[in-house]
Amino acid sequence: MSENETHDVPGSQIRRKFLQAASAAGLALGARSASAQTVPPDHLAPRPAPQHIRPLPNGRRAFGYAIVGLGKYAVNQIIPAFAECQHARLVGLVSGDPVKAQKIAKAYDVPDKNIYSYDNFDNIKNNPDIDAVYIILPNALHADFAERAFRAGKHVMCEKPMATSVEDCQRMLDASRRAGKQLMIGYRCHFDPITQKAIKTLRSGQFGQLRVVTTENTDVLSIDDPSGQWRVRRNLSGGGSLMDLGIYGVNGARYLLGEDPIEVTAVRAPSTDPIFHEVEDIISWTFRYRSGALAHGNSSFTAAGTSRFGVQGAKLTGGLNPATAYYNNRFEASSGEETQVWADPMFQIPALNQFSAQLDHLPDVIKTGKPLLATGQEGMQDIKLIKAIYESAATRRPVSTDWGDWRKA
Repeated sequence: MSENETHDVPGSQIRRKFLQAASAAGLALGARSASAQTVPPDHLAPRPAPQHIRPLPNGRRAFGYAIVGLGKYAVNQIIPAFAECQHARLVGLVSGDPVKAQKIAKAYDVPDKNIYSYDNFDNIKNNPDIDAVYIILPNALHADFAERAFRAGKHVMCEKPMATSVEDCQRMLDASRRAGKQLMIGYRCHFDPITQKAIKTLRSGQFGQLRVVTTENTDVLSIDDPSGQWRVRRNLSGGGSLMDLGIYGVNGARYLLGEDPIEVTAVRAPSTDPIFHEVEDIISWTFRYRSGALAHGNSSFTAAGTSRFGVQGAKLTGGLNPATAYYNNRFEASSGEETQVWADPMFQIPALNQFSAQLDHLPDVIKTGKPLLATGQEGMQDIKLIKAIYESAATRRPVSTDWGDWRKA
């Protein structure tokens, strides 16, 4: 099937309604370029209302964030996580839905003067309460809002993937340098204690020389959910399951092996579902490393939810399962005769701290001068690798990723 063909599926009424609605609204898929999209789409569906997990603690924390985009992840994960922060606090909201913004502001004691729309967003430059913005918008909007935030003199936390093109990543890095402000990418798993335990164990040599890493990141996409709708529009998402879920495997293989690949081969499975007219559903890739190791990854929007990393070393085997969950991630190491397991208990405050630890990291770096984790350079490296995966899948040939050490560059 060519990428421009559209096939209907009997009984897929929800999918047909989405395609028909897009057509009726003049939203021919792919008709607009990513650069032409300057504000989040308001035609998709209402955003979710807040679900309160726990209240914010008393006491002032010095570093103030404004959250840009009040979708499900922002409302249900990021905003409640401020309750655990030692350095960061929620001080501002940016949304295209004033009713929802007011509701969330009231729930979390955000003053009316710190509520902004996408149109007057640039006025944050006059607000000393706001030290940084956290951009949680469709991928294609990250670069524009990051540039605007840097022009306003604010630090930026940006949700992953960093952007939809290498050029936009570079634009964000250049804007950060001009402003003299930090750019951090929201790789929350870097702050998960079980992930950190896995990395420390692998670096210690207990597994021996690492030979193979496998990553599986899948989930069933629902276009009833507004967050699912923009993910199948290339001009907003930049790609399908690889951009949304596979990025965990791309980044995870890099931090588990501790090196970057020098070559990639990939294959994309064809789909007859019209929802995947623009973006991929199933894609599989293999990275080859100079050390001789291999990493295999796959992602899908139509397979049951899986988040699993496997590691095979010369001495031990094991991995993370779940690997990238919001809580209750699990790491094990096995010699064949004995297995060790590390896990955080479910639904307990320590198990939720990857979000608050991520939010606290940026002000801690700014205050102490510590090295920044999850940098914009790392975010751009992932986008370069993702683009190489797409190129290999399209050409059905290996693609070199031997670009040198981005850390030194």
